[in-house]
Amino acid sequence: MGRFRFFLERTKTVRFVRFWLFLLLAVLLFAVLYWQVKPRQYELRLFDVAKETIRSPVTVEDKEATAKLKEEAAAKVADVYTLKKEYAENRVDLLSSLFAAIESVQHEAEPDRSPSDMIAKLEERLPPEWLAYLSAAEWQRLLAASPEELKTAKEAALTAVHAVMSERISQAELDTARAEAAKELEYAALSPPLREAVAKLCRQAVIPNVVYDRAATEEKRRQAMDEVKPVNILQGQVIVEEGQFITNDVYRRLELVGLLESGRPSWTAAGLLVFVLLLLAPLISYFRMETTNEKLSLYTAIFALMMTTMALIRLLPSSGAVSIGCLVPAAFGPMLVRILLGERLAMMTTIIGAVCGSLLFNEEIGTAGAVSVSLMVYFLAGGLAGTFCLPKELAKANIWRAGMFVAAVNIVSLFSLLLLKNGRYSPTEIGLLVLMAAASGVFSAILTIGLLPVLEAAFGILSPLRLIELSNPNHPLLRKLLTEAPGTYHHSIMVANLAEAACEAIGADGLLARVACYYHDIGKTKRPRYFIENQIGGNPHDHLSPQLSKNIIIAHVADGVALLRKHRLPKEIIDIAEQHHGTTLLKYFYHKAREQTEFVSEAEFRYPGPKPQTKEAAVINIADSVEAAVRSLSNPSQEKIEKIVRSIIADRLQDNQLNECDITLKELEIVARSLCETLNGVFHSRIEYPEVGKEKVKHA
Repeated sequence: MGRFRFFLERTKTVRFVRFWLFLLLAVLLFAVLYWQVKPRQYELRLFDVAKETIRSPVTVEDKEATAKLKEEAAAKVADVYTLKKEYAENRVDLLSSLFAAIESVQHEAEPDRSPSDMIAKLEERLPPEWLAYLSAAEWQRLLAASPEELKTAKEAALTAVHAVMSERISQAELDTARAEAAKELEYAALSPPLREAVAKLCRQAVIPNVVYDRAATEEKRRQAMDEVKPVNILQGQVIVEEGQFITNDVYRRLELVGLLESGRPSWTAAGLLVFVLLLLAPLISYFRMETTNEKLSLYTAIFALMMTTMALIRLLPSSGAVSIGCLVPAAFGPMLVRILLGERLAMMTTIIGAVCGSLLFNEEIGTAGAVSVSLMVYFLAGGLAGTFCLPKELAKANIWRAGMFVAAVNIVSLFSLLLLKNGRYSPTEIGLLVLMAAASGVFSAILTIGLLPVLEAAFGILSPLRLIELSNPNHPLLRKLLTEAPGTYHHSIMVANLAEAACEAIGADGLLARVACYYHDIGKTKRPRYFIENQIGGNPHDHLSPQLSKNIIIAHVADGVALLRKHRLPKEIIDIAEQHHGTTLLKYFYHKAREQTEFVSEAEFRYPGPKPQTKEAAVINIADSVEAAVRSLSNPSQEKIEKIVRSIIADRLQDNQLNECDITLKELEIVARSLCETLNGVFHSRIEYPEVGKEKVKHA
């Protein structure tokens, strides 16, 4: 119950610290990028003189100018009039009715009826407005016409009115249309006075036959407005030239694109915050399964160094086609992460750094806050080159080679991007770009080599490079082991070979296991002759009591830990040296003591521990015993080797020596097979060569 409570409290602490570390990363990213994406604003007033040429940072629609153009387009649309064909029929019917009335009056008139009586009779049958079409004399002419003349007049009038009103007649065209109707009667077989009366009647019958169509007019105006393209202020477009006056229109456009200090809230900060959270999301997902915060703290430091370097280089001047971004050592951050934290996280760092760098160093005119795709590709190429070029066996020379490879990749990617842009660059500009690309790779290697020991010391990180340095035979402790305890030195080398292969087989850190094996028995240098591998002619334990021998043997663990701490070796190696025997029993001296007296405590003849806490320590615990046991065989065979390996592993399991590490039974089976394969390769059978007698050499 107490362990569970401790675990919960530790989990809460880990999450709390992790939250603040991620918050620190977010604040750092936001602070570095904000000054680049923040829109620049000017303190200008109407009718001031522009001190510099101002361009639009964004593309935005000028709605006011667009609305003005739409109004002008709508005003240019003429009113729509619809032809009413029924008007022609109505006017023809009107004329027909009028002539019918005249004919009826003629038929009903008595021979002695006076013209005035006939007109009066006609007035009874025609509306007053119709009578106003002609004068009394003209009506009398029509009433006095013979039936044949009246019929001819009627046909001519109807034909003329119908022909004229079949065409569109507006109010403005009315006089012309009436004249055309009268002209149609010129060739009618009528007397001139009668023709004149009929022509006047036709002119009165012709009226405008088009009417204003409001719906059609509005639709046409709407179409005209829709055809107007929006007026856009384009990104990079000059709003005002240097030395020009700030007119009302210029002031309005400056305000529209957000270049005036108007005090209005800007959404840039909110957008950048969302952008930063999206960038950190993969990191949050990556680190959420970690039970400690050491890796995240280290990563935060590396990322802070990377972003600080970018920010400092951003302060350097840049002009024309030569972007200062090409000088950024974009690979040093991924290379450090690759060495200290792993390849997967290094690739994520490369992508995040490329996106941030392309945003930070985007210098294209009028595109503040945008991402430069060219720089992003450039940073990605260099970062990935640095990540994948580092070999598994790290050394300073390999880091230098990786830096040179990054420089070459930078130059190639730079040339490819220049060719894709199809721009014109002077030899000076190209030379400067190439020099900066090469310097980027060199600086990446320099920063990686220089910062690696600082980060290792600050965070207590054991990197592969540090392990390789510790594996150098010229290290003072290894030289001490070789000169003072050569048998132990050879034993350590053999155990290192066994442990490295087994650890790599189960996915553990093989390099750490190898280097830890070199130092695990360094305590034997204090009394080397008391260990069998260093004895030549006689065993000092033959003259000592089992209790004293036991104390000497067990002491080599504490002596080794003290010696390793004195030389400030990494904690991981010290822990393995302390755990490599666990709490195993010194069986030889225990049984020897039991032969002398029955009252012997088994606990007195056990190593003090602790038991192995990691897979590497567990594998070394097994490999150490296996190597010593197999070396003691007079004629080791595959069967004997496998029997010893499996018996030792079974003994460790029965003795509960592996209970405190996370190694599984499946992994122990893999370890057993790996140890057997390695030992069989070392103790393989050899051919016995027959002795060859000496032959006399005959000289010519």
